[in-house]
Amino acid sequence: MSEIALSRKLVAELLGTALLVATVVGSGIMAAKLSPDNQAVALLCNTIPTGAMLVVLISILGPVSGAHFNPAVSLVMALRREFTWQHAVYFSMAQIIGACVGSLVAHVMFGLDVMQTSATVRSSGGVWFSEVVATFVLIGAILGGLKNASAAIPWLVGLTITAAYWFTASTSFANPAVTIGRSLTNSFAGIAPASVLAFIVAQFIGAILGWLVWGWLFGDESTAHRSSS
Repeated sequence: MSEIALSRKLVAELLGTALLVATVVGSGIMAAKLSPDNQAVALLCNTIPTGAMLVVLISILGPVSGAHFNPAVSLVMALRREFTWQHAVYFSMAQIIGACVGSLVAHVMFGLDVMQTSATVRSSGGVWFSEVVATFVLIGAILGGLKNASAAIPWLVGLTITAAYWFTASTSFANPAVTIGRSLTNSFAGIAPASVLAFIVAQFIGAILGWLVWGWLFGDESTAHRSSS
């Protein structure tokens, strides 16, 4: 089979991230409309579509680009020498653009102002630590799947995010691109632009810790080499 062109990989990453964020934001808008007085039900209605869409997107786009949809995942794959740092930068740019487009698409679907910024401040030590944990666990699901159950990765990732919506104080963004995209919606899923940087820093810390710990646990050669040097 011939090598898939970089352009196709980038479009897959952009489209996949856009559809993921459109699902997160759109289901959040719908949830708030249907359950305006019940935050637990609204969160559940936001959770299930997100996990389900991840399974679908990773299944159909994984063979094209690897279905990262997440700069933290692309960082880990570069650390693992799965592809070049240049490609990691290109992937991250496509993911961020896709995430921003996803929020705009959700607004158009629900007849809202297309251009928005969130007023929802998410800023506390527990929330930041939650993003470290959420991203760490996500990397574990991916690396564990690559090592032991590659066919199950779509389900592993979808179920991990579904669970982490509920066991983390931050509702598990675990994705710098998604965090940026969600800053562009003043809806249930939004995050204030002032809260974005701390989230992204926490996510990259979680990703690097995940690469080190899970990579060592699963016998990743790049991690083992770094640990012994």
